[in-house]
Amino acid sequence: MKAFRTLRGFFVEHKWYYILGIVWLIIIDSIQLLVPQILRRATNLLQEGKLTYAGILKYGLFIILTGLGIAIGRFFWRNYIIGTSRKLEYYLRKKLFGHLLTLSPNFFHTHKTGDLMAHATNDIHSIRHALGMGIVMFIDSVFLTLLTIVMMVRTTNFRLTIIALFTLPFISVIVRKFGKVIHRRFRQVQEAFSQLTDTTQESFAGIRVIKSFVQEDLVIEEFNKVNRNNFEKNLKLVRVHGIFHPLINYIAAISFFIVIIYGGRLVILDLITLGDFIAFNNYLNLLVWPMMAMGWVINFIQRGIASMERINALLDEKPEIVDSVNAKELNSVEGKIQFENVYFKYPTSKDYVLKDINFTIEPGQTLAIVGKTGSGKTTIVNLLLRLYDIEKGSILIDGINIKDIKLKSIRENIGYVPQDNFLFSTSIRDNIGFAFDKAIDEETMIHSSKLAQVYDNIIAFPNQFDTVLGERGVTLSGGQKQRVSIARALAKDSPILILDDSLSAVDTETEELILNGLKSVTNQKTTIIISHRISTVKDADEIIVIDEGEIIERGTHDSLLELNGLYRYLYEKQLLEEKIS
Repeated sequence: MKAFRTLRGFFVEHKWYYILGIVWLIIIDSIQLLVPQILRRATNLLQEGKLTYAGILKYGLFIILTGLGIAIGRFFWRNYIIGTSRKLEYYLRKKLFGHLLTLSPNFFHTHKTGDLMAHATNDIHSIRHALGMGIVMFIDSVFLTLLTIVMMVRTTNFRLTIIALFTLPFISVIVRKFGKVIHRRFRQVQEAFSQLTDTTQESFAGIRVIKSFVQEDLVIEEFNKVNRNNFEKNLKLVRVHGIFHPLINYIAAISFFIVIIYGGRLVILDLITLGDFIAFNNYLNLLVWPMMAMGWVINFIQRGIASMERINALLDEKPEIVDSVNAKELNSVEGKIQFENVYFKYPTSKDYVLKDINFTIEPGQTLAIVGKTGSGKTTIVNLLLRLYDIEKGSILIDGINIKDIKLKSIRENIGYVPQDNFLFSTSIRDNIGFAFDKAIDEETMIHSSKLAQVYDNIIAFPNQFDTVLGERGVTLSGGQKQRVSIARALAKDSPILILDDSLSAVDTETEELILNGLKSVTNQKTTIIISHRISTVKDADEIIVIDEGEIIERGTHDSLLELNGLYRYLYEKQLLEEKIS
């Protein structure tokens, strides 16, 4: 039960809901004990020939009233206990999702999306059951059993009660043994479900690649493997349940058999009345549910513990990038950026990706970064956004080390267009206005889309800016996605703008229009442009050339051509490609 300590705050806040639910549950358990007594008295009167028509109506009315009381009480305990478990599900899912958003990018490099989805669905579902119906069954198992035994002893025969209950110790032993097996096998079930979810999610996300390479059969084969594994793990758990619950019922049936033989003999010998015998059987019948519930309690609780342990493992993850104790806000950002002797390597790498990076961008200037694929260009902007922390050196914005600035403040002051141009499955309006808490202003949206040269494309759609995009913006072309991403960054109107290879999918004519449009805003912004195209960066105030994580050349377009180095090689290669095409 230590696994549920994570939910201590929720239990403290909602303790009265659980307490009231348990009180109503105990009241119902107590009311249920009245039914055997009603039947006992009616039977005894019938046996003695004293049961009148009025007596039948009276005892029938008592049974109806107890049934009504049980129905009302059941309504309340379901609202208080089951309703609170639903609140717990909402609370835990919200807490998990919020926590995942605080984690650093490296966490998501080592944890698959499908696995995280399984945690947020199946695992939380099991926890809800454990702390909803699991609590109900536990209370029933304890209180109904104790109250029933007390009534059996007080109203019938002590020896008969002892004989009827001799099976309880066996049930407790079976419950303990099976509980460990259920816990282990359910954890395996959840892990198998995570693999199944991840494989399914990845296949659907990459469906266009699968179809274009005609690999449907291979993907189906891979899916069948994880599906078979999920099936087998569930089947193993079902086999345990298939033995566990019938075994509990079998032991309960043994008690009934003994009571009928021994109790019937006591009635024949006139040691107890027929009414006592009927009442006792009703009490024993009430005990069957707690016996069964005890098995279900172990089932639910062990499932809940296994799932809570998996959720706790995620909640225990700490973000690698956090605000320092005295982190400050950036106010009135001018946009000066400095990289001083920066060294960096990824957590999973032994070698430095960046080595001794030095440059300064004055407010309003544009820095361009070019280089071969994998040279470390994108890593530079990732460090500026503080998605990772550097090994050595320092990065400053307006003379302040970014480690001394609040993460939110850094990122709020940077408009970023990433390489993958991720768009959400919502309207174009919402995608462009993603940086805003409220609906984006119409004028801002139109202006930014015109600067990004995507306005004409958008108004050509039937629903214009209210056009809903498919997953990851699949309904748009590559160039349109890039331009909507640029519009989103421009609408944010941050003092620092980063374009990471953001014009690769547009033709040279559109690229020229976008760059000319950007000049009107980049004069007031500090801009970093990463590109493979020389035509994109040639007008930058300074260009740095990166190769294998080091700056090997720097200067303006003309001065770099005179160096006759890598920049000139890339430039001439692209000129040749344009002539050939």
